[in-house]
Amino acid sequence: MARGRWRTAGGALIRVALVWAASTLTLLALAGILPDFRLQSGDGDSITQIGVTAAWGAGAFGLLSALVWPVLVRALLLVPALVLGLLVFFLNGSLLLIALSLTPAGRGEAAPETAVVVAAVMSAVASATSTALAVRDDEAYRRRLYRLADRRRRRRRRAGARGANEAVPGLVFLQLDGVGYEVLRHACAGGLMPTVAGWLDRSHRITSWHTDWSSQTGASQLGILHGSNFDVPAFRWYEKDTGEVVVCNRPTSAAELQRRAVERTGDGGLLTLDGASRGNLFSGGADQLALVLSVSARRGRANRSRAGYFAYFSDPANAVRTALSFVAEAGREVGQSLRARIRGDRPRVARGGLYPLIRAFATVVERDVVVAAVIGDMLAGRAAVYADLVAYDEVAHHSGPRGRDTDQVLERLDRSLALIARVAEHASRDYRIVLLSDHGQSPGETFLARYGLTLKDLVRAGCGLPVSRRAGRTHSGAEARTAVLAALHRPVEEGEEAHPRPGSDPVVLASGNLGLISFPDVPGRASRERIERAHPALLATLANHPGVGFLLVDGVVLGPGGAEARLDVPGEAEELLAPFGPGAAEAVRRTDAFPHVADIMVNSAYDPATGAVHAFEEQIGSHGGLGGEQGHPFLMWPTELSDPGAELVGAEAVHGVLRRWLREADGPQAPVGLGRSAVPAVAAVAAVPEGATAPDRPGRRSRERLREDSRPEAGSGGTFPSAGVPAPDETR
Repeated sequence: MARGRWRTAGGALIRVALVWAASTLTLLALAGILPDFRLQSGDGDSITQIGVTAAWGAGAFGLLSALVWPVLVRALLLVPALVLGLLVFFLNGSLLLIALSLTPAGRGEAAPETAVVVAAVMSAVASATSTALAVRDDEAYRRRLYRLADRRRRRRRRAGARGANEAVPGLVFLQLDGVGYEVLRHACAGGLMPTVAGWLDRSHRITSWHTDWSSQTGASQLGILHGSNFDVPAFRWYEKDTGEVVVCNRPTSAAELQRRAVERTGDGGLLTLDGASRGNLFSGGADQLALVLSVSARRGRANRSRAGYFAYFSDPANAVRTALSFVAEAGREVGQSLRARIRGDRPRVARGGLYPLIRAFATVVERDVVVAAVIGDMLAGRAAVYADLVAYDEVAHHSGPRGRDTDQVLERLDRSLALIARVAEHASRDYRIVLLSDHGQSPGETFLARYGLTLKDLVRAGCGLPVSRRAGRTHSGAEARTAVLAALHRPVEEGEEAHPRPGSDPVVLASGNLGLISFPDVPGRASRERIERAHPALLATLANHPGVGFLLVDGVVLGPGGAEARLDVPGEAEELLAPFGPGAAEAVRRTDAFPHVADIMVNSAYDPATGAVHAFEEQIGSHGGLGGEQGHPFLMWPTELSDPGAELVGAEAVHGVLRRWLREADGPQAPVGLGRSAVPAVAAVAAVPEGATAPDRPGRRSRERLREDSRPEAGSGGTFPSAGVPAPDETR
């Protein structure tokens, strides 16, 4: 035993020495390249003196990064997320200047702006070297993960954490935002997602489920996490009783919707028992939060939503790696957009302005922080984790649901899933990984591009109101834009739509291919008769427009050519809405009963042959209404969990299934994990008995197998020091 400890200590010292040597060589190389950076006195020094100075500076910088950096980051947790990411570079540069000032005789010197660059390069090199050495020492890598997991468990016990029974499996719910059932199966069959394909071959089952009429993240995730999405008719809607427009991805609106759901169900949510919520619109009742929109508007120590950043930014190398990936992703978007223009791709929407930065935030920053948080949750042994990865949804809105742009995103998401699965093997409890999505995406040319006017223009024309000669664009309501603003502590505004002015003009709002028309001067829900008296041509104008599929007005569905069906007459609505798929009539019937349903609900036209719809927003991949793949997300679960049973209709039904699986894990007859023979990459090893060393764990694998599963992707740089695992993605 003593010999093993000495060997471990010796190996650690060797790794430290090698990382120090790599940092010293990096410092020497940068001193020779950068004009404002030197490691010698003005009179000149010998090569030996310069080498000693470089080693001294590298060692001092490493110590300061290890000792001072975590304290600085924790002190800055209430700083907006993106500001913290930028501060990392300047603080890192400051640490380097301090380290250089400690060199003998003050030989180290650098301009402030140069210090930022040198510190970033050194952090990246040190992190990459540490990772390369760690994965070559399989036992050291495994023992470090075990120690971290055991340390987290002891810390939680001292803090009095309750609800975690590590003898039973935990559940990790990973939401691939916007990935439809058919898209996922196509990606697996085409080799884009080998990790998911392997699970489907060996250990998991998959099914499609039907969204509600409002096929968007706000309605779906509220129903999944809180068990009720009653009175959520769309992504945004006007409430006459308050005169406000509710928008699902506005922090204040998300908080209010969550409050209403909790009040209606009398339950805190899916994650109330030792749960964690990462990257979601709603908390699900979890007390561990990161990038959760419904709490992002809070201030002070009570807001724990940014605490998840500590696990990621506690090492400056993470910020450096993410920043490089961020720049690469923004450049990738610019290049892809330019190629689409040159090729003359159709359909196409504008992808300039701030969009490349918004896309990079969704596909890099948010992904990295969420993945790091999930890894930390598993090592801490939390009972339930729900995380949303929004990358695909954001890109599909602007590039379309299928194509090279989204294929690349799916490939990177698969690598993130593989990383989470590898880390699950080293957690303190078994974990079952459940994949699901909140909705799909339907392709199609926008309503404006196809017909030369917006839905608002069409409504105003039908009401006899003046229409602007130049059609305005309805901005995309993609979730990532609001996530960026929330990370900056900036308010989310919707222009005049946020607070419509009193008057006779109708309020027209868009939610993908679902439109909502409300008349603020009419109290309560406007009847069909009242609408026709005030605006005789409006309903006919809308119903007979080729870009409109059907209308819902006061319990009646109106279609083209004068077709109509009452929802309270059995069979009528089913026949009229048959082209929109099974269950369409019931989804419309449910929405018709909402207190805040709009006076007129407009669903765009849908072509069953192509699956195309026409978004009322600037999106060529859209969701929000009925028609095509947008209404068919997926649910994928390990075979150890019970079958969902009958066809799942609505997000509330999915909530019921996830609740059942959590009860199964807690019950006395719960099965014991996935089983390594079924899912070698997902099954977690059994918990370490108190006092046992890592090699004594039952079911441990060989060095060769561990090396294969632990090795990062080629080109991957760095580790998460807080988790001791490879980074979720690499700059490419």
